[in-house]
Amino acid sequence: MTVFFIGAGPGDPELLTIKAARIIGECPVCLYAGSLVPAEVVACAPEGALVMDTAPMTLDDTHAAILDAHAKGQNVARVHSGDPSLYGAIAEQIRRLKADGIDYQIIPGVPAYAAAAAALGTELTVPEVAQSIILTRMSMKSTGMPAGETLENFARTGATLAIHLGIRALREIERQLAPHYGEDCPVAVIYRVGWPDQMIIRGTLMDVREKVRAAKITRTALILVGPALSDSHGFPDSALYDAAKPHVLRPRVKA
Repeated sequence: MTVFFIGAGPGDPELLTIKAARIIGECPVCLYAGSLVPAEVVACAPEGALVMDTAPMTLDDTHAAILDAHAKGQNVARVHSGDPSLYGAIAEQIRRLKADGIDYQIIPGVPAYAAAAAALGTELTVPEVAQSIILTRMSMKSTGMPAGETLENFARTGATLAIHLGIRALREIERQLAPHYGEDCPVAVIYRVGWPDQMIIRGTLMDVREKVRAAKITRTALILVGPALSDSHGFPDSALYDAAKPHVLRPRVKA
């Protein structure tokens, strides 16, 4: 018996990987985070499968369901949004599985920041503008952040920031980031990326909070911040396809 932690992607059922769909379609038990994973994603579960929305369940509840499946020799598809390695809350589940001697595998999925960049039609790493992406979150009502992992520290790098769980903390985000990025730094808020009601709000650190308030967005949104989001910088072409810069797969310099 195996528990498969499956990344469902950000919401669009068509972004489910072929492997993920196959495994969901083979498991007699499917536990999915219904608050973030559409029911359409797990519609490929086999006929007669036990499909449970874990949104109203506790960690003890979900583990009890897994133990029940384990006793019956049934594989479990544990379906999470995005990619389970990022804010998937799988570490505490894995700890319990290990304690009970239950095998598990992790099937990666499309992370929200990648889907958000696609929805924006942009690249998050632009030559000589930003070559790093920092994935982070705000504390809010969640567990606290480790010492040193602050927005101010991240902002000093000038990297593109992908901020989760921060839509209700835009004032604080502006306060911490504006001294480093500038008040005119571009910001994109992507609400429920990949869902039918997806919404994109573009602005700056100075004005995005009012735009979000006007749109009445209070949850399930990713915030992207950084100069790479601007379409006005005159960045150079990368060296990857530069004819004057050969590499092992393109050894000759064209005249």
